[in-house]
Amino acid sequence: MIATTDALRTAGPLPFTPEVAAATADIWSKVERVLPRDEWQQHAPYIERINRLKKSRNAVILAHNYQAPEIFHGVADIVGDSLALAKKAAETEADVIVMAGVHFMAETAKLLNPGKIVLMPDMAAGCSLAESIRPEDIRLLRETYPDAPVVTYVNTSAAVKAESDICCTSGNAVEVVESLGAERVLCLPDEYLAKWVATQTKVKILSWAGHCEVHERFTPDEIRRFRRAYDNLIVIAHPECPPEVIAVADFAGSTAKMIDYVRNEKPARVLMITECSMSDNIAAASPATEIVRPCIMCPHMKKITLPKILTALETLEPRVEVDPAIADRARLAVERMIAVGRRK
Repeated sequence: MIATTDALRTAGPLPFTPEVAAATADIWSKVERVLPRDEWQQHAPYIERINRLKKSRNAVILAHNYQAPEIFHGVADIVGDSLALAKKAAETEADVIVMAGVHFMAETAKLLNPGKIVLMPDMAAGCSLAESIRPEDIRLLRETYPDAPVVTYVNTSAAVKAESDICCTSGNAVEVVESLGAERVLCLPDEYLAKWVATQTKVKILSWAGHCEVHERFTPDEIRRFRRAYDNLIVIAHPECPPEVIAVADFAGSTAKMIDYVRNEKPARVLMITECSMSDNIAAASPATEIVRPCIMCPHMKKITLPKILTALETLEPRVEVDPAIADRARLAVERMIAVGRRK
């Protein structure tokens, strides 16, 4: 049963009170290295209110690694990359799921939880990759390459997933491709991820010209400038970066694998070639490592804010729905992806 609030929040910013300070003290200790105190005092009242409200709503907040620290450390119950969020979305017993990410992630959560309420705090939080390919594009590719299974990145709409054989993330793309037992595979829509996968497998990879508007902006010259400016710099890059960027990095992997690298290897100084907020989140969790930030923000991820999350929980809107005509096929592609990891 979903509880209701006694009254919706009144207009205007929430006050930072001694009670709020006490209730959020543990969270402040995690983020004080990456958030100025004045900024924290604006966020803390919303964090306290959200954390109280989600309990009465039996709600869970899923936050992608690219979310700002006040969301990632302040209100999220589950954090991770797209694969981790998809898996946890399939397991949650909450009545309400709030997606602190972008729209395709909320759609994926809805696919795996058709009977639950899935909230997207800002429906305009999209993705350049998801917008780079349409269902009719995949149907045409199938006609052109009838022997090639279609693997689509989870960074796609449910309608595109419905035309696919299986989904993947940057963290499991190689494993998914090799699980199909095919000589060649369509790996869509991220061209650079597909090219990176091609370097990791003997399967012939056919790609599409979709790009992430954040990762495609990084350049090898930029990395070289950072290396000249910082001694003993370890460079770790996301596979959505151009191949020439990955070639001059020390390590490439999904956001989850980048986090694991810092946690396990404990380098003294790291350059994070990915969305900027993830650097803040890693810095908060790994104080022994100096994080160098070539700060490029995802404009879509940054549409999600604490006030919008609070409003979504108060009103239980906006809700994400998936057309039943495509939901079953799209769900199957996601479930096949999750099953690959389980078999391993």
